[in-house]
Amino acid sequence: MGTELEQAGIFPTLSVGDMARRSGVAVSTLHFYETKGLISSTRTEGNQRRYAREMLRRVAFVRVAQRVGIALADIEAALATLPAKAAPSRADWERLSAAWRADLDERMAQLKKLRDTLDDCIGCGCLSIDKCRLRNPYDKLGDKGAGPQRLWVVRRDGT
Repeated sequence: MGTELEQAGIFPTLSVGDMARRSGVAVSTLHFYETKGLISSTRTEGNQRRYAREMLRRVAFVRVAQRVGIALADIEAALATLPAKAAPSRADWERLSAAWRADLDERMAQLKKLRDTLDDCIGCGCLSIDKCRLRNPYDKLGDKGAGPQRLWVVRRDGT
């Protein structure tokens, strides 16, 4: 064994099983993340995956971003701005999460509006509920497009 850490049983890379245990995700999820380019591994002479310890933080980054509803494509784009073999730093997280904040605020507004009107109507203008507050004579909301027009929160991009 080489270094003092290795002598203590702490190796610079983790097997796929160790990575799964340490990160809290299934082996299949690690494989999926790897195919998407979110994390990377090397192979041993026996063709076994080995993950650098920095990949633990990248997996944590992906999981937290997914947990708050960030799309995998957006996570992938964010990670592409970081060095491929490095763990995201606190500054990286602050920069990337700031970029996502407006989208999260819009989604929170949408969810609040949905919560506050959910018990009366889904906002589709169908008038099939006898105490519908939305009254939509002549389907005026239909001119605005399909779906629950009164419940949509208008996004900054106009959609």
